[in-house]
Amino acid sequence: MAKDIDLSTIHRAYAIWAPFYDKVYRKMLRSSQAAASNAAIAAGRQVLEVGVGTGLSLADYPKTHTVVGVDLSHPMLLRAKEKVEQGNLTAITGLAAMDACRLGFADGAFDAVVGAFMITLVPDAEGALNEFARVLRPGGEIVLVNHIGAESGPMATFEKLVAPLAKRVGWRAEFPLQRIRDWGKGAGFEVVETRKFGLMGYFTLIRLADRRAALRSAA
Repeated sequence: MAKDIDLSTIHRAYAIWAPFYDKVYRKMLRSSQAAASNAAIAAGRQVLEVGVGTGLSLADYPKTHTVVGVDLSHPMLLRAKEKVEQGNLTAITGLAAMDACRLGFADGAFDAVVGAFMITLVPDAEGALNEFARVLRPGGEIVLVNHIGAESGPMATFEKLVAPLAKRVGWRAEFPLQRIRDWGKGAGFEVVETRKFGLMGYFTLIRLADRRAALRSAA
């Protein structure tokens, strides 16, 4: 897919948003964030959260787990670090500035990879998902939570109309679920759950289970 978002735009936008991001989004994102964290917790003890932002979800993880959070924005990560230190969140073993399409981790390092409100922001969504798959252990799970574009109807038309404006501020207004399904089909992942959250189901939780080993065996 075309790399239609400029990373510098995202850097600028989140440097501006960082000081008041929590006040604006804490309540709005809470239910969908908690569901994503719980799905990752159930998948295994080694968790990577990509798009950790200001760390609104970090207190969700129990001490039995080991969690690393990465984000593109340094200002957002500084606020996440404050939450870890002030809350003594011992499950969080690392926070790092990192490009989702170039993760600095070994193959198969994590039981679950959470993509939190970021898959529509990265210049190459499929490239990011490929990286998630690479650092995921066999049989692990990718958990995405994001606004997903409408497949049809008035909302789909509206999202197409505002797409050029949305691109200018660093996000995609139109990003259909089918795009994720298509990636999963080609990469050996199955969408095993989609769940709506928030006003009018604005946010969607998507769980992708790793089926690569089974597909290799069948082949």
